[in-house]
Amino acid sequence: MQKVPVKLKLFDPTLPTPAYQTAGAAAFDLYSRLNVTIKPHQTLAVPTNVAVQLPPEYWLLVAARSSLHKKGLQVINGIGVIDTDYCGDDDEICVLLYNFSDQAVTINQGDRLAQGIIISRTQAEFTLVDHLGCTNRGGFGSTGQQ
Repeated sequence: MQKVPVKLKLFDPTLPTPAYQTAGAAAFDLYSRLNVTIKPHQTLAVPTNVAVQLPPEYWLLVAARSSLHKKGLQVINGIGVIDTDYCGDDDEICVLLYNFSDQAVTINQGDRLAQGIIISRTQAEFTLVDHLGCTNRGGFGSTGQQ
């Protein structure tokens, strides 16, 4: 397994440092830095207490923890993309959460909200063409349909 050197800044050093919970974990947990209440059907950016400096060839994917829905919350944009150049001292990673329930949801300082996955970064080199030369498969959700 390859280890990637990442500089990590904590905004509140009394809170847990992100860590992999098992030897086989692909992601590390991100925690809420604040006590916040999200009203029903409200979206709120919740700070995770960390800023990171990744090597130039990596980026950070921020995804919901699988248990987040049990609180009535979801990451509103599905995932978060932290680019390698989002690395300033004040660039705290936040998770944009949506309360889909009809009740206010309280998040306590130190609650695990999301998980981070460090991924190798590649960029496409696009070539414009008039035709792709492949067989059409059909529309969205059409796989296996007759």
